[in-house]
Amino acid sequence: MKPALSAAACPCGRLDARQKPLAFSQCCGRYLDDFAATPPAPDAQSLMRSRYSAFVLERADYLLATWHASTRPAALDFAPGAKWLGLDVRAQRLLDAEHAEVEFVARCREAGRAIRLHERSRFVREGGRWFYLDGEQF
Repeated sequence: MKPALSAAACPCGRLDARQKPLAFSQCCGRYLDDFAATPPAPDAQSLMRSRYSAFVLERADYLLATWHASTRPAALDFAPGAKWLGLDVRAQRLLDAEHAEVEFVARCREAGRAIRLHERSRFVREGGRWFYLDGEQF
């Protein structure tokens, strides 16, 4: 991880107990650095936040590794020039020990147009790791 990125506020916008932005290295960076070697995201919301950060940083490797094999695409393309502007987690729900949902709104700008992605994502836990399964957009 680049030192400047490590100390910068995490793209996902998570705050600490004092309502200060968490550093990337203390938040999503620890999951993105080495998916196989580091402890996995402990819950669906942490995985969803780290996936948002991976979109910001165009980390297709992480996105594909955290996508459930049953719904994972062969490859990902990023919109050229897309600028991610923020993430708002609206709700999270643990359905049972192995299934969860996270509702969020992510905002970005593409080619001068504002885009708002409102989704309820479904996650499944297998082998102690959470994976993105699919999502319903609103």
